[in-house]
Amino acid sequence: MHAPNSHPPFAGKSFEVRYPGLTAINAYAGDGVHMRYEITEGAFAGAAGEVAYTWKHVAGELYAISWQEADRATVVHLDDFTAGISRSFFTAASLEFHRLEGSLRAL
Repeated sequence: MHAPNSHPPFAGKSFEVRYPGLTAINAYAGDGVHMRYEITEGAFAGAAGEVAYTWKHVAGELYAISWQEADRATVVHLDDFTAGISRSFFTAASLEFHRLEGSLRAL
């Protein structure tokens, strides 16, 4: 998805994503490969983990970021770091599919 040894501009930074019914903190490691997530509000509150992610620059400051969680849930974000907008598409471990749009802010 990305060039070997390259790092996205959000590496080493943490962000809060706030969607209707779900708020999470995503902390991207400086290695450009790992991140820690914690869902702080909503039906999935308390879920947390560390995952390897892949990323792809889309345009401007818009990035596609994807990962799979330990419970096999899959997540894809389209995060616009300039506009402060996050769109998330994820399948929970229960196989229920969610589409969310909300705010994205640096912490």
